[in-house]
Amino acid sequence: MRQKFTEMMKAAMKAGDKPRLAAVRLIQAKLKDLDIEARGAGKTVGDEDILSMLQKMVKQRRDSIAMYQQGGRQDLVDAEQAEIDVINEFLPKGMDEAEIAAAIKAAVAETGAAGMKDMGKVVAALKAKYAGRMDFGKVSPAVKAALAG
Repeated sequence: MRQKFTEMMKAAMKAGDKPRLAAVRLIQAKLKDLDIEARGAGKTVGDEDILSMLQKMVKQRRDSIAMYQQGGRQDLVDAEQAEIDVINEFLPKGMDEAEIAAAIKAAVAETGAAGMKDMGKVVAALKAKYAGRMDFGKVSPAVKAALAG
């Protein structure tokens, strides 16, 4: 993934695409912060960590868009949306509702979850298998419903 960031940055520089270049530089700066944090803990940053970081960046920008829309700042909304578009190029295609439901059912069966006390096991299994492809803020209520019903 790191190579993709570098390649996209070079392509944006050559094309003179300043918004894309700025977005890629933001991604690389965030990745550098993540590397420094991991180094302090004696860990290495893998692709799963990078995907998680990218998802957090998208979520932050969506939150910003909501605030900018309330404030009537369409110029800032457009800038944030452009960054989201660039970040999404690095994220794998998201799963639709049916795929998420099937993944939850499989994870429940796989972990042998019997009730709400096993929710953590199911979510952990989903995160391990589908990192970057699911919005776990939306998946958690679905897991809760599957274990309750």
